[in-house]
Amino acid sequence: MRIHGYDPVKVLPMREALTQIGFEELLSPQDVDRAFSVAEGTMLLVVNSVCGCAAGSARPGLRQALERGPRPDRLATVFAGMELEAVERARSHFAGYEPSSPQMGLFRDGKLVFMLERKDIEGRSADEIATDLTRVFADHCAPAS
Repeated sequence: MRIHGYDPVKVLPMREALTQIGFEELLSPQDVDRAFSVAEGTMLLVVNSVCGCAAGSARPGLRQALERGPRPDRLATVFAGMELEAVERARSHFAGYEPSSPQMGLFRDGKLVFMLERKDIEGRSADEIATDLTRVFADHCAPAS
């Protein structure tokens, strides 16, 4: 497993910001494959990052959205710049989108139904991100009535 040069101790709080709210870390390509082997239901896959917009908007907005209402069945994350092969495998499921960090893809029954890219996060507040995600989760993750 190739690991980038970020100091794992400094990255730990950024990882824990997601694992503490129920995200499973995918540390290898095999972990990613296993996560995608269950195609039924919804899965949010987050490419976490050390950047300021991840800390200031993406992670806090994501936390708010998950607390508000419907949420994906499964939550998974990879960390950009760390486990390189896992990130590459995860991004292979984001067909049609350029790699960005942070990045969030929502899958329903194995198909990508929503993408939030860095360009959609930068310069926006955590509340704005939460509003977008809350709406998407309501559309795709709420039980059928």
